Amino acid sequence: MDRQDDVIREPAMRITLHDKSLEIRLTAAAQKALARRDTPLVAEMELLFSCLLRKRVHFGEAAELAVPVNDRLAVRFKPVMTRRCSVAAGGAALPAECFPLENPRPYVPNWLAIDYRRGKWVGEFDYAG
Repeated sequence: MDRQDDVIREPAMRITLHDKSLEIRLTAAAQKALARRDTPLVAEMELLFSCLLRKRVHFGEAAELAVPVNDRLAVRFKPVMTRRCSVAAGGAALPAECFPLENPRPYVPNWLAIDYRRGKWVGEFDYAG
């Protein structure tokens, strides 16, 4: 997300996901949009293992395996992998399948940032502070 100034860091929201602390960062626009929702939003952090790693955040309402942040937001981590590597695909979605990790803790990110721009949810996550 380009607008780091919009991210509200206090009070920090934290959850424990796979025995690791995850900081949740919401912009003011995201907080307002969440407050208007009737059902909780689920943010799914997808980490794709292939010839390269890819990080994406998907948004939806299916709450299975998600950890509640509050009554309006839940989060889950989903490692996936592809059966083949294709850098030439140029970002096209290759068929991916769940990739269960024996110990997902090292792969859970340190933070998740969520924004609401032009009527769409936008998210990113990372491992650095």
